[in-house]
Amino acid sequence: MIKKRKARCDRKHIIYEISLGPKSYIGITYVEAQAPKRSMRRRWQKHVRRALTENRDWKLCKAIRKYGPEAFTLQILEIVRGKASAHARERELIFQYNPMLNTQ
Repeated sequence: MIKKRKARCDRKHIIYEISLGPKSYIGITYVEAQAPKRSMRRRWQKHVRRALTENRDWKLCKAIRKYGPEAFTLQILEIVRGKASAHARERELIFQYNPMLNTQ
């Protein structure tokens, strides 16, 4: 019998900002192996791959295709413990900053 692992509720999450001049995107990802910068880069690579291969019509994907991945800057805004707390904080920051690239 295979034991099911208990879901972790205390994992750290990164709330990050992707910027292109005055335009920005606020997102969230989990911290992998105590390496926040590497975790954020991994998530950025997923955004880029999705923009270049899936032809999504989202504002962030369109901007990546138009300006290229090298035109963007990445920044960690906060590290938050717990998934629910991190998602709540992400929503607060999105409401506060109203980033232009977060909408579809």
